[in-house]
Amino acid sequence: MRLLKLAVPAAIVLAGLVLSTVASYGTPTFAKDTGQKCVTCHAKIGPMADMKKDPNLNATGKCFLAQKDHKALTDACKNAK
Repeated sequence: MRLLKLAVPAAIVLAGLVLSTVASYGTPTFAKDTGQKCVTCHAKIGPMADMKKDPNLNATGKCFLAQKDHKALTDACKNAK
């Protein structure tokens, strides 16, 4: 019975953590591929759900999004204003 009192709340907390995690799309991959931080392309970083609606891209981010190859940040994009 004592084990049950600890196991049930622990299982509920674990289930909550598993269900509340959000898959990340795009930005972490781009950051890894280019070796740049997220703030290189984004004016403001927020929760992933908000970033999907409005990614808050700065000039560098808009240039990067427009280019075909998303594996590297070009010099033109690095110097975008």
